[in-house]
Amino acid sequence: MLFCRGFSRICTTPRKSLFGFVLSRRTDPSLFLLSNQYVYSTIKVRSGRETLSWSFPSLLGLGRQIHQSSSLIEFVYLLSFYLAFVYCNIEMARHFLQEQLDPFSLVSDELSLVANRLRAMVIAEVPKLASAAEYFFRLGVEGKRFRPTVLLLMATALNVHIPEPVGGGVGDTVATELRTRQQSIAEITEMIHVASLLHDDVLDDADTRRVIGSLNAVMGNKLAVLAGDFLLSRACVALAALKNTEVVSLVATVVENLVMGETMQMTTSSEQRCSMDYYIQKTYYKTASLISNSCKAIALLAGQTAEVAMLAFEYGKNLGLAFQLIDDVLDFTGTSASLGKGSLSDIQQGIVTAPILFAMEEFPQLHAIVYQGFDNPENIEIALEYLGKSHGIQRTRELAMKHANLAAAAIDSLPESNDENVIRSRRALVDLTQRVITRNK
Repeated sequence: MLFCRGFSRICTTPRKSLFGFVLSRRTDPSLFLLSNQYVYSTIKVRSGRETLSWSFPSLLGLGRQIHQSSSLIEFVYLLSFYLAFVYCNIEMARHFLQEQLDPFSLVSDELSLVANRLRAMVIAEVPKLASAAEYFFRLGVEGKRFRPTVLLLMATALNVHIPEPVGGGVGDTVATELRTRQQSIAEITEMIHVASLLHDDVLDDADTRRVIGSLNAVMGNKLAVLAGDFLLSRACVALAALKNTEVVSLVATVVENLVMGETMQMTTSSEQRCSMDYYIQKTYYKTASLISNSCKAIALLAGQTAEVAMLAFEYGKNLGLAFQLIDDVLDFTGTSASLGKGSLSDIQQGIVTAPILFAMEEFPQLHAIVYQGFDNPENIEIALEYLGKSHGIQRTRELAMKHANLAAAAIDSLPESNDENVIRSRRALVDLTQRVITRNK
C-alpha cells in the first residue's frame, strides 16, 4: 500500500487548521484524521490544550507518483487517498472555524441556581432595605454574571476527580459538598461586587448602572450605602459558614483592598495621577483583587497545593486587570447605551486611566493639562484631542492583551488532566481571556 495506513480517531478539537502549520488545540469533540507515510503528526497534551504539528515530507512525492503512475488503477488508487486527505483537512478547517465554545453555557444551570440563592440571601425584614438590597439581583438586571461564571469554571478546572463508589455513597457526598461550598464563593463574590458598585455609584454621583437608574439616583444615597453594607454583612455570614480561616482571610483582604483602591482614587496627588505603576496598583485593588482572591479560595477549598492556588490567583489577577484596561478603553470609545452607564465618565470625574497615561508619554505637554485637572471642560477637550492623535487606545489594548495572555498561561501551567470536564472548563477559562479583550460593552 503506497499511501494510507488508516484513519486514527483523536478526541480533540483544534483551534485552527492550516496545511503544514502547527495547530494549537484544546480538547473536546471527536474528529478523524488521516495518518500515513506522507503525513506525520505529533500530539502533546497540556492542561486542556494540545499542540499538533504536521509535516508533509512526501506529499510532493505523492503528486509525482500520481503523475508517473503506470496504470489507471494505480493512478485512481493514489488519487483517491490524496483527495481523501485534502477533504479531511478542509472539513477539519471548516469545523474548527465554526466551532465556538460558550463558557457561560457550560455553567448556565449553576448560574441559575446561584442567582436564585442570591435573591433568597438578600431578603430583609425591612421592606425598603429589601427593595434596595435586591435591586441588582432581580431578573433581567443581574448583569453579565461574569465573576460567578469564572469561579464555577475554575471550580471544575481544579477539582480532583472523585471516583464514584459502587452504588453511590461517600464519594458522591464529598463531591456535592465541595461543589456547594465553591458555589458559596461565587455567591459571596457577587454580593461583594454589587456592594462595591452601590458604594461607587454614591461616591461618583452616578445616574445609571446596567442601563437602569442607579440605586442612589432612585432611592437616595443613604439607602444605597446601607444596602451595600447589608450585602457585605450577608456575604460575611455566608463566608463564616464555610469555616475555613484561610478563605475568610482572603475575602477580608478583598474588602480591605476595595477600600484602599477607592481611597487611592479619591486622594491622588498630581504626580500619582501621572504614574502608570500607581494606576495599575489602584486597578488591582479596585477590580482584580476580588476575582484573583476568589479564584484562590476556590483552589483552597478543593484542597489544591499552594502552587496550584497561586496559579488560580494569577489567572484571576491578570484577567481582572485585562478586564479593567478594556473598560478604560470603552470609556472613551463606547456609547452610553452599550456601556450601561455614561461614556467619558472617568475623565469627567478627573480620573486618569491608561489611555491618557500612554498618550502623555507621546505628548509630554499633556502633563500640564492633567496637573490642572478636568474641572474645566476645555481641558477635557484638549486631553481627548491629544488622545486621538496618540497610540493611547492601541497601547492600552496591547497591555490588556498581555495580561490576558498571562492569565491563559496560568491555566496552561496547571497539572495535566485527562478528565473531559476539567479540560473543557480550562479551555473555557482561556476562551474568557479573549472575550474580555474583544468585548465592546
